[in-house]
Amino acid sequence: MFRIFFIVVLFCCCRLIFCQDSISVERFKTNKLIIPASLIVAGTVINIDNGKLKYWLNDWRNDEFPDFSTHVDDYLQYSPIVIAYGLDAFGVKSKTDVVNRTLILVKGELLVLGTTQLMKNTISAQRPDGSAMNSFPSGHTTQAFAAATFLSEEYKDELPWMSYFAYTMASSVGALRIANNRHYLSDVLFGAGLGILCMKASYWTHKYTYKPKKTAVASMYF
Repeated sequence: MFRIFFIVVLFCCCRLIFCQDSISVERFKTNKLIIPASLIVAGTVINIDNGKLKYWLNDWRNDEFPDFSTHVDDYLQYSPIVIAYGLDAFGVKSKTDVVNRTLILVKGELLVLGTTQLMKNTISAQRPDGSAMNSFPSGHTTQAFAAATFLSEEYKDELPWMSYFAYTMASSVGALRIANNRHYLSDVLFGAGLGILCMKASYWTHKYTYKPKKTAVASMYF
């Protein structure tokens, strides 16, 4: 049932991506795949290996902070999106107009939702705390890095430090998922790469129905 639902979500997302008229402003370049692909490969290798590297952070956490628990990551994963629209409301101009920006965000979020839930229910990896069989990949981390990519893309030209700020927040979410004993290192690394890739793909494939404010070229990697 879950698989059928998320296949439908992915299909609808693809329709949204490819069924618009006019030209695409963001250009795909293979070097932009280096960081997300590296994270995805690293997470996959560590997960498949199932060795010491997968468990060492959780073992250290259980020894040093066995009772640690926080819900900050539940909210922090969405904070880059709130910041993105908040800055625009306070007069800090984003790269993309509000209509196209929102369409890009919705498509990216659909990709995040569809891919993570489909993988979680297909792979069925046990969480470190043993509470469920949906550990791989980390949905919170995927969401956080997708949101960070959105914030970075919209404001890195106006605020050059924004990429560092956005991805630091996203990395904090990944660290907290391990600290909460909810995910392994492999889950977080894969989720980080997947989140970046989902939102980047939404930008790369977006067809601007309305004229965007700017057509600035993205930076080499972020």
